[in-house]
Amino acid sequence: MSDMSEAPRVEGKGEDSFARLANNRQFKLLADIPVRMSVEVGSTSLRLAEVMDLAEGSIVELDRQADELLDIMVNGALIAKGEVVTVNGRYGIRIVDIAAAETRLAGVERRS
Repeated sequence: MSDMSEAPRVEGKGEDSFARLANNRQFKLLADIPVRMSVEVGSTSLRLAEVMDLAEGSIVELDRQADELLDIMVNGALIAKGEVVTVNGRYGIRIVDIAAAETRLAGVERRS
């Protein structure tokens, strides 16, 4: 996992609710736990023989339309949908839609 010290500050209309949550003592216990955020452009299924035949210049078609929003995942769980932007010459992601709580929690494994 990359060093999170250079991670950009997340800003947006939900900032007030984040501030209230951050002041919650129980949240503070969890706030420093690093998580992995990733963006899924799309996916496909290939046979091993097809993967072995891939070469420089090969094109693999994904299951998502070019104009669809991308899946934003945290530790493998869908948390939002967004679109790619550039920030100071780097790729970024603009959050367009936050997933419902039931969807976000569906990816979290519960243990008793």
